[in-house]
Formats: sequence, structure tokens, C-alpha cells
Amino acid sequence: MANPQAGEVALWIDGQRHVLKLTLGALAELESALGADCLVALVERFEGGAFSSRDVLALIVAGLRGGGWQGAAEDLMAAEIRGGPVEAARVAALLLARAFARPGAA
Repeated sequence: MANPQAGEVALWIDGQRHVLKLTLGALAELESALGADCLVALVERFEGGAFSSRDVLALIVAGLRGGGWQGAAEDLMAAEIRGGPVEAARVAALLLARAFARPGAA
């Protein structure tokens, strides 16, 4: 079970439930993957609805890695995500919101 208070979000990939979390290491990996100096621009893109599929994929990969997954972005290229791209985008946005929420607010 995903624990929202710990910043966790669940996502079904290829019929298997995964728990995603943006740990500090996952956030650093995310910054590197997106070539960003900070995550403020990414948060602003999601808040404004101007995010890209690359943003969503990078967030999903970072969240999976934060949850202990050992894969890479390439492993998700042909994966089936329950709920499709809309669910992937929802989970990515929720991961960001929970990672930066004040305790008890997520």
C-alpha cells in the first residue's frame, strides 16, 4: 500500500503494482535527467499544465527508482501503464505534489 504521508504513490505497470517515491536521490537523478539546475521550472510546468511526455517519463522513472526499482527509462518505453498516459501524468503530478507538501498536507 502506498503511504501518501510518506510521499508515496502507486502505479500499475505491466500488471504489477509499484510504489513510487521521490527521495532526495531520486530528485537529484530527475534534475540530471532533465538537465535542470532546479525543479522549480518542472513544478511550474505541471501547475500550468505545460508539461511534456518527457517530464512525465522522467518523474515516473525517478519515483520508481526512489521506490527501489532498478530499471531505466528504456524499460518503460513498451510497458503498459494501467490508465495509460493520463494516469502516468496524474501520478507524476501527484509525486511532485507529495514530495514538496508540508507534513500532513498530502
